[in-house]
Parts: sequence; C-alpha cells; structure tokens
Amino acid sequence: MKNFPINMEHDYDYVIIGSGFGGSVSALRLSEKGYKVLVLEKGKWYGAKDFPRSNWNLRHWLWMPGLRFFGILKMTIFRHVTILSGTGVGGGSLVYANTLPRPKSTFFNSGSWKGLADWETELGPFYDTAEHMLGAARNPQLGPADLALKQLAEETGKADQFAPANVGVFFGKSGETVPDPYFDGKGPERAGCTFCGGCMTGCRHNAKNSLDKNYLHLAQGLGAKIMAEKEVYDVNPLDGNDGAVGYEVRFRSSTSFLSPTKNKVTTRGVVFAGGVLGTVSLLLRLRRSSLPRLSPKMGFDVRTNNESLISVTNIDGSLDLSEGIAIGSILHTDDNSHLEPVRYAKGSGFWRFLMMPQVHGNNLLERLARTAWQWLSKPLVLLKVSFVADWAKSTSVLLFMQHLDSTLRLSLNRFGGVNSAVAKGKAPSAFIPRASELARRYSRLVRGYPMTFFLESLAGIPSTAHILGGAVMGDGPDIGVIDKDNHVHGYQNMLVCDGSMISANPGVNPSLTITAISERAMSKVPQKDNN
Repeated sequence: MKNFPINMEHDYDYVIIGSGFGGSVSALRLSEKGYKVLVLEKGKWYGAKDFPRSNWNLRHWLWMPGLRFFGILKMTIFRHVTILSGTGVGGGSLVYANTLPRPKSTFFNSGSWKGLADWETELGPFYDTAEHMLGAARNPQLGPADLALKQLAEETGKADQFAPANVGVFFGKSGETVPDPYFDGKGPERAGCTFCGGCMTGCRHNAKNSLDKNYLHLAQGLGAKIMAEKEVYDVNPLDGNDGAVGYEVRFRSSTSFLSPTKNKVTTRGVVFAGGVLGTVSLLLRLRRSSLPRLSPKMGFDVRTNNESLISVTNIDGSLDLSEGIAIGSILHTDDNSHLEPVRYAKGSGFWRFLMMPQVHGNNLLERLARTAWQWLSKPLVLLKVSFVADWAKSTSVLLFMQHLDSTLRLSLNRFGGVNSAVAKGKAPSAFIPRASELARRYSRLVRGYPMTFFLESLAGIPSTAHILGGAVMGDGPDIGVIDKDNHVHGYQNMLVCDGSMISANPGVNPSLTITAISERAMSKVPQKDNN
C-alpha cells in the first residue's frame, strides 16, 4: 500500500463505514498512526441505562426503522437463512453473547484464503492483542444451564471437552464500580458483572466489554469522530477510476422519518466495516454504479457456521436457567462441532411467541402434520412450555455450531433487494440430527422440552447469529474481493474489515477472529506521512 498523495485536501484521511469489531479496530489503529478518522454508524448511541430492561421493550431492542424501533438487534430473513445481527455504536458487541474462542486449525487451512499466508502462526500475536483489548477472561461462575452442559459432557464421555467460556466481561466485585482496569486509566470506569444473564439485551451494569468501552473510546481520545444514525449510500472515486486520489462518501440519516438530510465528505481512504448485511449489500449496489471495478466474486462464499438454535424450557419451574452470563460454557462435542447454552435475563421472554415444537420434514405439509402430532401427543407439556411464568428464567437456548462447510451467494434482484442462493454444498439446514440428539439429552437433564424458531419448523429456514463472508480474500479478483491484507482488488486505499472478510468456516463464535484479522490488516497500513 502506498502513502497518500499530499497534494490534495480531503475532509478526512479515512472514513470507516460501521463501528463493529472491524470498524472499531480500524478507528483506533488508524488514529494511532496519525490519520484523521471519521466513523459512520447506522445505529444509535447507547449508554448503559439506555438499554431495555427486557426484550419486551421492542422499541429499544429491535432495529426496525419502518416501525420506529431503533434498538440493537436486527433480524433479516432470506430464503435460506434468518440472520440476527447487531446495530449501534459498537456494532455486534452491544448484543452479542461475549464469547471469544479461537478457531481450530482447520479454519486457517481452508477456504479462499488458504495458502495466502501461514494464518495460524501469523495471526497468533493479533489474537493475543485482541484478547487483551476485549478484556477476555475465563468465566468464573457456572450457572445451572452450564452445570447441565457439564453433566451432558460427562454422560457422553466428553468431560475433558467441557470448559468455562472465554468472554469479554469485567469480573470485578459484583456491581462495584472501579477506575479503568484495562488501559492504564485511559478507558472508562467499569463495574463488576452481576451474572444477571442480560448481556444480549445490552449490559445495563457496565460490565460487558463492548467496543465503545475499549477501541472506540480510545480512538475518540485520539481525535476520531464518530457519527451515529448515519447510513452510507454511495462511495465514489474522485478520479472516476481506482480511487488513487480519494473518494467522495455520501450518507444520510438512518432514523429520520421524512426526507433524511443527505451529506457528503471526501476522504483519501475507505474502510467498509458494516458487517455482512451492511458491507455486502452496499458493495453489490455500488458495483452496479460507482465501483464497477469490484470483483465479480462480490457476494460469494457467504457462510453461516452451520448452526442450530434450540430452546429448552424447564417445565416444572425448578431451575433458574437465566443465572450467569449470556454464554458461560462450551462443549466440544466432536472435532467439527461445539455446543453452548445461551441465556437471557429474567423477564426477557419475547422469544416465546416465536417458538414452535422442533420438527423436520421435506415440505410444509409434512412439517405441519408433525407439529400437529406434537400437540396431540403432548398437549400438557406444550401448554406448560407455552405458558411458563417466566420463559427466560426457565429456558436455555442451545447453540450448536459446526466447521463443516457450505456456502451461499448474496445477489441483487431486479428490484434492488438482496436474495440468497446456494453456491456450494448443501443449503444450510434447520435440522441437524446431532444437534437434535444433544438437545433431547440436555432436555432430560433440565426436565425440559425442546422448541425452535417458527421459521425453522414451518419453512425449514435455519437461523444464525454468525453470518460471514461475501467479500472474502483471494489471490486475485477472480477468486476473492480483497487481498490477504484486506485491500479491495481494483481500488486503492479501500479495505474491508468485518465479518464479510472471513474466508473459511471458523465453526465457533467469530468476534475474536474478526478483531484479530482486522488488527493484522491495520498493522499493514503505514504511519501517516506528514512531510
């Protein structure tokens, strides 16, 4: 990468589109190198007390601008997958379950980035940095849902494969506020985790190490500007070619109801960091207009971690499965699969109305018939599950993930919307036999009953909170959208640093990996030349 030309004035050196794990890393590291940085975030600023007390407060939990809901969780439904993603200053860190595992070796030696570098070795120091910055720590307190998973591990002969989760949470004295414990006083005050289980509706106790408390906070201290509620709709090279002299970035309000004000700035470089749904959909549109040099592989190699989400509800009221952090433990069920119990805080039972008995079938009629049979054969059990007093208190959501690979393609339809299609391998499945088997065994341990999201039972559409790829690495534009240092093929001073850059299936929660790869990408950017 070349140093910027100094004979042209721009409003900023870098504009970063998105403030999630990749965007926040970029904001801090570019600011440290002397660049003038602007971060544009579609979502809102949220302080600890702005988060909803439960997910029944849909207006502050869900992102649905058409209904005037400006929360932190966005739900997007495609033909082949339902995607849960984060929105707000701090991106997915506001709503994710804090878990920061490192992938197994398979991840580093597969996919379109295979052979571009010795990834496992080269990324090692950047994983270390990411863990330090995100305050990764071993969960010190197992709740009933974790202890049930531990018992399942013992019963299946996998006791040595169970472990407390590595998470981005401050485990000081419960509820006690202390000066910055991470960055020699440069960070904000923090408070010890209360183990309330409310991580995924936004931490109201200042214990979750979300990005606004580390990378973004430190970047602001170095002069980075963060503008919330701004949605980018155009990035145009000033030279009409490869962006050698910079770009014009156009954006508008994402929350204004009528005629949102449009703005524009010029910048020498651009970092796309809006996550798969933000970056891929924007770049697909720009490839048709202002960025025609983008790779034809744009939108390919989208992965879902091959997940299954199964809620298990205790039906006799004997267990408090909400006690703990959002994900407190992990079980490596085999070389390719992992199981984690996920929880919400007491009172956060909105999901109950979107759950149905777990069934599978080749078509809608077959699935409806099997659903009806569940109600006919187990009416009392299903009534108890449906009308349990506090769904979140009584429910553990089992997250099953696999390394096994298949990919989707995202593309624009004739109306400008985004569609999904199967690109390689089998389509993601709403029914994974191994996951269902483990859920049944776990259900017996917690005296519960398994349910799934209604679109899985009715339409066979699986759900994921870990959508990845679409702007993957490749040795050239015929293989990938970006090179091994995250630079976009065909354009200068343009990078992608978010989940869309992930070029293989990690098989585990990807936040730490996105952070580490972004750290490496920023390490390749030279110091600003002020001469």
